[in-house]
Amino acid sequence: MIETIIKILAKYGYVYVQGLAGTLCLAGITIVAGSALGTALALMRMSKIRPMEWFVKGYIWILRGTPILLQLYFFWILLPRVLPFEISDVACIIIALIVNSGAYVAEIIRAGIQAVDSGQLEAARSLGLTGAQAMRKVVLPQAVRNILPALGNEFVNMIKQVSLASVFFINELTTSYKTVLAATYVPIEPIVIAGLIYLLVTTVLSQAVNMMEYRMRLSEG
Repeated sequence: MIETIIKILAKYGYVYVQGLAGTLCLAGITIVAGSALGTALALMRMSKIRPMEWFVKGYIWILRGTPILLQLYFFWILLPRVLPFEISDVACIIIALIVNSGAYVAEIIRAGIQAVDSGQLEAARSLGLTGAQAMRKVVLPQAVRNILPALGNEFVNMIKQVSLASVFFINELTTSYKTVLAATYVPIEPIVIAGLIYLLVTTVLSQAVNMMEYRMRLSEG
């Protein structure tokens, strides 16, 4: 098996590199845009406007309660039919991933904001800041310290979830495995290579997140 893996890497290594680049790119776009969406959703959920709060609760309930693959199919089928312009499969899948990520990130950010002492907000208001200004200048910067490790873990999870994009033949690591499989007709070794790459990347990123949490605890001490 090892000899076959070496031969496959020598001939098709570039395919895996392209797939890994696609995976990291998709995951990066998703977590950045999902964080922006999640922040807006978290603030809407904490709003005193009841319809807005109910909307976000329903959004999170649906997105967290249904399989992500089903959501990918939904957006892949729906968006080209309802939008007045053409949209690529890649764009449909990215939007679906962002919408899904936003639901999870919203809960992470809400928990981070609620972990900040309520006295901080009251003190900011007493200094003449509006609620929005107090949230932006006082609460959110402190909440970031609580949020960053969880967002790091969400990024690691997103790398694994992006593999579902292979169902739609989007260029990412699992799609690379399928490409090599079709070229070599070797069933085991190509998927072992893809699995090892996933394991290596997620392990390195998980260790980076753990190190970040450790340094944050030291700075707080």
